[in-house]
Amino acid sequence: MTNKMLRLDRAITVHLTRSWLKRRGLPVLMYHSISEITDGLRHPYYELRTPANIFEEHMQWLAQNDYRSLPVSGLQGAVLDGQDGKHVAITFDDGFRDFYTTAFPILQKYGLTATVFLPTAYISHNRQQFLGLDCMTWSEVEELHGAGIEFGSHTVSHARLYGLSQDALEMEISESKNAIEEKLGVPVRTFAHPYAFPSDSTYSDRLRDLLAKHGYRAGVCTALGLENASGDPYFRRRLPMNGFDDADFFQAKLEGAYDWLGTVQTVRKRIMQRVKHG
Repeated sequence: MTNKMLRLDRAITVHLTRSWLKRRGLPVLMYHSISEITDGLRHPYYELRTPANIFEEHMQWLAQNDYRSLPVSGLQGAVLDGQDGKHVAITFDDGFRDFYTTAFPILQKYGLTATVFLPTAYISHNRQQFLGLDCMTWSEVEELHGAGIEFGSHTVSHARLYGLSQDALEMEISESKNAIEEKLGVPVRTFAHPYAFPSDSTYSDRLRDLLAKHGYRAGVCTALGLENASGDPYFRRRLPMNGFDDADFFQAKLEGAYDWLGTVQTVRKRIMQRVKHG
């Protein structure tokens, strides 16, 4: 079923826009779980799993092409200094245990690093689950932190932030930050917005003010595209990655050929906002 579903985004990217749409920018890769795709029923764009062999192919390609990985906290200097040509940020949302067991050893093998965003309600001394997958424990997070992995906030409960009251929104971003800082003993400066990022300037202004108030300095969201100096440092765009990203598709995304879809998504969100508010 999945192979017959869409794949239109891949076809357009690899066979059409790749030939003429080349954009300079820094790719911020968005992974979730490094595990086997189980049912194949999810639309390829929304798949959250990347099998270990595919993830290793991605990391091997980066290493062979002399890419240097940066933590999200280091993106601002890189994009402003025009160093984006051979730099990449590798991010993981949701704090799944397979980052500890599978992704991290592969990153080490190729001399790469990553930023992991934790929904702290699911990170405990005892094993918790999110979306049916095991999450890391605090002892595993502490071990990875000692090995150089950067950790940031992915809220407390992985809530849909858009529409929350001011108090609830502030709780999600402040208490998650406090929990990670208490366990690791270092300031937490980075934040990843859960779920789709709305095209609503009033909301983004409100959230940015709260992030700055609580000491965040950088962040990422689910808006799609390469990053550059004009991007919002609190809501950096990313490239979604999963097990359907073969070598050609992966490389085309890093070249900027996938950015067309980000433009389509932005236009669609704006139309929906206008319809919603009349």
